[in-house]
Amino acid sequence: MSDKLKLTIVSPTVHHTKRILLRSGKSPYDVYTVEEALHQDVIATNAGNLIFQDAAHKILEVPGTEVVSNGGRTEVAAAARINAEYDAFVVPLANAFRPSFEPALKRLTRLIQRLRIPVVVLGVGAQTGVSYDPARLGQIEPTVREFCSAVLERSASIGVRGEFTEQYLRDMGFRDVEVIGCPSLFMYGSELDVRKRVPGLTAESRIAINGSHSAVKKQGLGRIITRTHDRYPNLRFIGQNLSDARQLHWRDLSDPNSGVTALPTHPDHPMYREDKVRVYVDPVTWIDELRPFDFSFGSRIHGNIAALLAGTPATVLCGDSRTLELCRYFEIPHQRLDKVAKDPEAADPARLYEQADFGGLVGNHRERFDRFVGFLDKNGLQNTFTHGDGGTAFEKKMGSLSFPPGVRPWNDTDLASLSSRFGWLHTRVGELTQDNNQLRRELARARQVKALVPAPAASVYRRARRVVGRPLRRALQSGKE
Repeated sequence: MSDKLKLTIVSPTVHHTKRILLRSGKSPYDVYTVEEALHQDVIATNAGNLIFQDAAHKILEVPGTEVVSNGGRTEVAAAARINAEYDAFVVPLANAFRPSFEPALKRLTRLIQRLRIPVVVLGVGAQTGVSYDPARLGQIEPTVREFCSAVLERSASIGVRGEFTEQYLRDMGFRDVEVIGCPSLFMYGSELDVRKRVPGLTAESRIAINGSHSAVKKQGLGRIITRTHDRYPNLRFIGQNLSDARQLHWRDLSDPNSGVTALPTHPDHPMYREDKVRVYVDPVTWIDELRPFDFSFGSRIHGNIAALLAGTPATVLCGDSRTLELCRYFEIPHQRLDKVAKDPEAADPARLYEQADFGGLVGNHRERFDRFVGFLDKNGLQNTFTHGDGGTAFEKKMGSLSFPPGVRPWNDTDLASLSSRFGWLHTRVGELTQDNNQLRRELARARQVKALVPAPAASVYRRARRVVGRPLRRALQSGKE
C-alpha cells in the first residue's frame, strides 16, 4: 500500500482542534504593565469582569480545545471570519440587562445574528433595585427580547445569574432559561473552602472593604467606610473601576467619578494618603493578596467573590438586584445596604463576621457546580473538571508568569517612581510621533495621486448645452432688442 493511499485512509480519523471565541477583555495569560493595562482598558472599565472571564477561560480549556479572547471587542463586520475560524462563541456576561448597557447589547445582538456557530451565554443578569421591580427595564425590553431570541436560535438555553433574571425572561415568554449563577465561583470546580480562621475580629484584624461610586454617593456606604477606617487600622479598600486605577497610578481626576471624594481611591481621601488602597488588573494577584485577610465586605459582588476564592470569609452589602440574586443563589452571606447604612453598628465588620454563616455556600457548592456542568453539557461545551486535568495545566502556566502587583496610590516623590511613569509617557510620545509621521506621509501621497488624476470629462449633455446654449442665448437676447 502506498504512503499516499495510507494517508487517504488515516486522514478522516484526525480530529479537528476545537476553537472557542470567548468574550473577554484579555486572555488570562496576557501580562500587561500597569500603564499598558490602564491605557488599553483591558479590564473593560471594571476589574470584576476579569474574574468571571478568567474562570470561564480556565473551565473551557480542555485537551483538543483552544480558547481565544476577543479582547472585549464586538466587531459586527468580523462575523464571517468568526464563522470560518471558530466552533463556538461563548459570552460570559454580568448585569447586561440594564439601560446604560443597551447600546453594547444591541451591537452584540447584531454580531450574534450574523453568526452560524453556537453562541452560549454564561450568567447574564438584569439590574434593578433590591425590591426586584422590573419597571425601569421596560424601555430596554425590545432590545433584551431581540438579544435572547438571537442567542436561543444558536444554543439550547440561556444561563442567567439568579431568580430575578430568570423570572424577568420568563415573563417575556422565554422558557429555555437556566439559573447557573456566575462562572467566577466555579474557578476551582466543585471545591470551595471558605471558613472562619479566627473566632472573632478585633481592632488588629486585616479587613478588606470594597464599594462603588454610586453606593458611596447615594446609598450611604461612605459613612460605613469612614467608620470602619476609624476603628480598624489594618483596613484596605479595593477599588475596581478604571477611573479608580487611574486615580491611584496617575492621580488622574478627569473622569466624572473623581467627584466622589468620599471613595478612598480619591487622592484627597485619608486612606489614599495612608497607602491603604489597591486596584488589581489581574485576578490572580487580586485573589492571592486577599488570602491573608481575615474578612472582606462591601457592595462589590466580585470584590467579595475574589475573597471567597481566596478562602477569606466575606459578606456582601447588596444595593441592587444583580448582587442580591447572586448572593441568594450561591448562599453568600449578605445584608441589604439600605438597611445597614441606617444603623452604624449593623455594618461593623466584627458584627458582620459573627453573623456570617458559610454552611450553605460551601455545603451546597457541589450541587450548584453539577448544575453548571449540566448547562455546559446541554450546550455542547466540555469543561476541564470533567473532560480535562481539572485546571492543573492552567494553574501551572499562570504560576510561570509574572503579573504586576496591585495598583497603589501615587504618594511617592522618589526618582524611581517618577522614572517609571515618565519613562512610559516618553515611550508613548515616541510611538505617537511615529504614527503622526506615517499619517503625514500617507496624506502627502494621497494628495499627489489626486493631483495626477485628470479632472473628469464633462458629460455629453453638459458639452452640448455649452455649445448650443451660447448662440441660443444671443439669439434670444437680440430678439428682445
